Amino acid sequence: MSKEIKIALVEDDENLRFLVAERLEAEGYTVVEAADGLAAEKMILEEQPDIVLLDWMLPGKQGADVCQEIRNKGYDQVVIMMTAKAQDVDKIEAYNVGVSDYVTKPFNMDVLAALIENKVKYKLSNDKSETYKFANMEHQPNTHTLIKNNKKVELTILENRILLYFLKNRNKVIHREELMMEVWGYNADVNTRTLDMHIVRLRKKIEENPDSPQFLQTVRGIGYKFVLE
Repeated sequence: MSKEIKIALVEDDENLRFLVAERLEAEGYTVVEAADGLAAEKMILEEQPDIVLLDWMLPGKQGADVCQEIRNKGYDQVVIMMTAKAQDVDKIEAYNVGVSDYVTKPFNMDVLAALIENKVKYKLSNDKSETYKFANMEHQPNTHTLIKNNKKVELTILENRILLYFLKNRNKVIHREELMMEVWGYNADVNTRTLDMHIVRLRKKIEENPDSPQFLQTVRGIGYKFVLE
């Protein structure tokens, strides 16, 4: 599979940028680089890369603002945010700026390379404007958007991952552990209460009656099932 995939790498730490660029180029990707937010925005809109690796803390303009701006200007590809602290992820969720995924620093290069390869495979096997339609809704995972009754509903990073996993495994009973692994990853230090809280929030966005869900149903003692006729 030819990987003529262009990645925009936005990182102000020169050493880290060099290391990441070197690794990505060794994997066969084309890399374009920027060290501050304003330059990054211009570069992304001009170069239209397939994937953006974007640092959270940047001189000139913060990563979240860069992401929001490029989304507003129509950039709809994958944006992976690099954050130094896990709690920044909550801030990212709060901003709902359209980040597709995130990786926390310090990260292992193999993990980063695997994450990107996963996104690339996904990208090559799917249409860029991948959408999942169900009932009166349409889920657009790349931009974290849910269209419901022709109105746009913003999803957080985690709600987006949860909904996508359910839509790919519709009508199957999903164990809580499987869902947590899928959504939070292998080193997940989350408890089931956290998962249940996200499920409740997601139900409020997709269900007509969240207390008696039609789609996102609880399977007692096991987990959940996304029911679609």
